[in-house]
Amino acid sequence: MADQLDLQRVSAALRRIGWGRFWTQLALGVVVVVVLLFNNISGRLAANTNRALGLGPGLSLTTLSFLLLLWSLWQAWLVIRCGRALASPVRPSRGETSRLIKRSLLIDLVGLSLAAVGYQALAGSLFVQASMQVPGFFGAQLAVPPGTRGSLMGLPITSIEMLSVLSNTQVLFAHLIGLCVSLWLLQRVYRPS
Repeated sequence: MADQLDLQRVSAALRRIGWGRFWTQLALGVVVVVVLLFNNISGRLAANTNRALGLGPGLSLTTLSFLLLLWSLWQAWLVIRCGRALASPVRPSRGETSRLIKRSLLIDLVGLSLAAVGYQALAGSLFVQASMQVPGFFGAQLAVPPGTRGSLMGLPITSIEMLSVLSNTQVLFAHLIGLCVSLWLLQRVYRPS
């Protein structure tokens, strides 16, 4: 069993780093939810709602990744509680602590994967849309054939579509922070005293 000083250090690390992770992920999560809500509201108010047809899968994956970020926030709170419990007389075992951190690591890894695939879907859709624009003229459109009305062809990229990419990168970064913190905490729990 670990000596008292090492146990106090692990407890302090779990609490301090856990709080840092919690607040960082919470701040990024607030940005994501505001951008997703703004994108959803603005997208419904736009005159041509079918213009960003290819953004749907990317936004769906971003939303799933955001939901996993909420679960990751809950896991960060549990890590903080575990750090507090390590400082008390009734302590969780090393195995219980490592299982909690590993579960948090797995959540962030799945969220990071979903966000990365969502980013590829968003970027691919915007690339197709950008490649259809007239070069050299900001906001210029190509002539849209009558049978393809509502498709991505010839429509300029809007700020709302760029906000979609922003929300995705924010959730991706939040999961990356959680992944790095979980790996560091796991290494700290198993570091020999």
